[in-house]
Amino acid sequence: MTTVGDTAYRYRIAAAGDIEAIRALDDSFTTHTVFRVTVTEEAFALREIPVEPPLTKVFPKNEPDDEDDADSRAFVAHGAAGDLAGFAAVSYSGWNRRLTIENIVVAPPHRGRGVGRALIELAKKFARERDAGHLWLEVTNINAPAIHAYRRMGFAFCGLDTTLYEGTPSKGEQALYMSMPCL
Repeated sequence: MTTVGDTAYRYRIAAAGDIEAIRALDDSFTTHTVFRVTVTEEAFALREIPVEPPLTKVFPKNEPDDEDDADSRAFVAHGAAGDLAGFAAVSYSGWNRRLTIENIVVAPPHRGRGVGRALIELAKKFARERDAGHLWLEVTNINAPAIHAYRRMGFAFCGLDTTLYEGTPSKGEQALYMSMPCL
């Protein structure tokens, strides 16, 4: 058990019995800023801009992957009351020694309490076990709260995809890629 602030959290590898609770997690967010992406022939630039009214995003529900793969893991965090506080799903790719954060969600009442950071630390531990060189993730340019959290954890921008979300409910958003060394 790990204690963060006034709340004790229990972290473990996810089990099949966690799937319904993971599906029910609220992964929405509200933000007062977004990152505007400007693309030129040679580069891209990000500039954080305010949005009024605040933007709220609700992600479409994805089915959690219940594959039993030696190079994939899912971790869960439970609050003191036993409620699911968050989860992270990761996968390792040996050809480039990359551990990808496939999905990470912290339930709104538990945000800002270190749950996301602890889940990333579990991912880093798994990455080290696999001899990964870096952790990598994708985040939408409108998810400023997550971008700020990832940057505080040591992630840096490393790429952009302006077409990833075409044909989806997120059309018009840009995918930002972030990575950090696995030390």
